[in-house]
Amino acid sequence: MKASRDLRVVFLMGPPGAGKGTQAELLSDKLGFFHLETSKVLEASFSHAKKREYVAVGKDKFFLQDEKVLWKSGKLMSPPFVTQLMQNKIQELYEQGEGMVLSGSPRTIYEVEKLLPFIIKLYGNKNLTLVVLQLSEEQSIYRNSHRRICELMRHPILYTKETEKLTHCPLDGSAIQRRKGLDNPATIKVRLKEFQERTFPVLQYFVKQGIKPYRVNGDKSVAGVFMDVQKVVR
Repeated sequence: MKASRDLRVVFLMGPPGAGKGTQAELLSDKLGFFHLETSKVLEASFSHAKKREYVAVGKDKFFLQDEKVLWKSGKLMSPPFVTQLMQNKIQELYEQGEGMVLSGSPRTIYEVEKLLPFIIKLYGNKNLTLVVLQLSEEQSIYRNSHRRICELMRHPILYTKETEKLTHCPLDGSAIQRRKGLDNPATIKVRLKEFQERTFPVLQYFVKQGIKPYRVNGDKSVAGVFMDVQKVVR
């Protein structure tokens, strides 16, 4: 398995509500890359999960229904479970000749220690870029508590005075809905705590692997943040 000199991978990281998903969508469209979003990989695995269905990692079994309970509570799921799903998808994308934009992944030390060397082996260290979107805790809570997504494509609907009364997505016409339980203030605080305790150290691991983080102010307009992200990626 040789590293590709032509394909690139961009990691977008930051606290909940920093705009990782939105920026990743814009960037993937701009570059023609695949937007690999952990939450969508997880949602897909949960949506058709049968009772007592599990993912095996070595000798351990991770039951999808148990992982779904953690996911809905705002807590991070079992790292081996998440890592296995992501590794399978990354391998699939590489074999299809896809560059990638990852939003919010890897999330834990376990995940980064497993996934980053795997990605480096496939794509090459020099083809990886890490962008960190910075946002205050107050803004994170505000953005997430107002977060809505469309039912069909599951993309976020930016909350503004112009969009606050929308009931259907202007892009695909499906109903606009909230992620039940995931975006209430109490759950968001849990997610922020999890980010600080388990995800922040991931950045240090990137640095040890020779991949420095480029920090971007996430408390701007979507267009403003995207301009800054593009400068880094170029």
